[in-house]
Amino acid sequence: MEEEKSVQAEEKKMEEPAKVKETKETKEHHLVDYKLFNKYDLNVEVRDPGLRGVIALKPVIAPKSSGRTSQQRLARARVNIAERLITHLMVPGHKGKKHLRTSKLSSGRFYTAFNIVDGAFSRLQKDGKNPVEVLVRAIENSAPREEVMSLLIAGQRIAKQVDTSPMRRLDLALRWIAEGTFQLSFTGKKAKDALYEVLLGAYNRSDAAFPISKRIDTERQAASSR
Repeated sequence: MEEEKSVQAEEKKMEEPAKVKETKETKEHHLVDYKLFNKYDLNVEVRDPGLRGVIALKPVIAPKSSGRTSQQRLARARVNIAERLITHLMVPGHKGKKHLRTSKLSSGRFYTAFNIVDGAFSRLQKDGKNPVEVLVRAIENSAPREEVMSLLIAGQRIAKQVDTSPMRRLDLALRWIAEGTFQLSFTGKKAKDALYEVLLGAYNRSDAAFPISKRIDTERQAASSR
C-alpha cells in the first residue's frame, strides 16, 4: 500500500509542471489576441529595418502606460506606437509664435488626444484599412534617414550631413504628424479629421502631406551639406 501511495504521489508531481506550462501558454495565446481599442489588429509587419527595434506593437487594449517607463533610458521604444502618437498630440509643439493658438486645447489632456486618435482610426477602418498598419506605413514614409547638424570648426559654424538614429527618426515622424494635424485643424477642420488626412497622405506618400514634405526638405538639406 505504501509503495502504491508513493507511486501516485510521484505521478502527481510529474503532472503539476505540465499544468503550469499549459496555463502559461494559454495566457500568451490570450495576450496575442488583444486588439488596440478592442477593434484593431496589432499584427503588423514593420518593413523598414531601421525602425523595427523602436516601433512597439505590443498587444494592448487601452494604450496607456501612465508614465511607468518615463524614468528608464530609451524605454519609450517599448511603449505602444499608438500611445506614442497620443502623447505627441498632447504637446504638438509650435510654429513661430503660434503655440497657444494651435495646441492649447489638447496640451496635457490625455483623453482629448485619445479621442482624436480613436476618431481618426475609425475613419480609416471605414475605408477598409487597418489603422495600425496605416500608422506604421505613414511613420516609415515620414522618417528621415539623414539630416543636418551645425559644427563649430575654426570659429565658423558649418552645416554637416549626419545619419539619423532610429529613435530620432521615429520621434521626428511622430512630431511632424502631430504638427501637420494641428496646422490643418487650425484652418477649421476637426482634429480627428485632420489626423485622418495627414495619416492617409503620409501612407500614400503624397508630397502635399506635411510629414512627407518635411522629410523631403530635411533630406534635401542633408544632401547639399555632404
